[in-house]
Amino acid sequence: MPRRILVVIGLVAVGAAFYLVQHPRTAGFTPAPGFSLPTLTGENLELANYRGKVVLLDFWATWCDPCREEIPHLVQLQDKYRDQGLRVIGVSMDDEPEPVRDFYQRFKMNYPVVMGNAKTGELYGGILGLPIAFLIGRDGRIYRKHIGATDSSVFEREIMSLLR
Repeated sequence: MPRRILVVIGLVAVGAAFYLVQHPRTAGFTPAPGFSLPTLTGENLELANYRGKVVLLDFWATWCDPCREEIPHLVQLQDKYRDQGLRVIGVSMDDEPEPVRDFYQRFKMNYPVVMGNAKTGELYGGILGLPIAFLIGRDGRIYRKHIGATDSSVFEREIMSLLR
């Protein structure tokens, strides 16, 4: 019987580890790394200026198909929750701003987009695939990390929780 209990405990531990890898989050313990990056209009955007807001920080690129599918939903979320304190910020990982400007207009993006770089990606644990989104609470801490395209209902549920 004790051996069976050890096997069950081991399986639970493996399952928990697998869940945490598949659903990374920091449970509010990790402050979001600060940055100051140029927007598409040439102004600098400082993440620190968004303290007190819920921020959906989205790393993306114009050539990323899942990003193209996800961005219209981010536009809708920004429209729906802006007055309650949501701010979506796009971090383009494109090499040049010109295709990003065209993309921004074509997709009618209603939130600021900054030009990211390798250093910014490293601050957020390395951006090895796109899209990657971070939900940052009003306290400036990261509460969720989503790797890959995420259903807008998942974002909406988490945003509503952080806005409360």
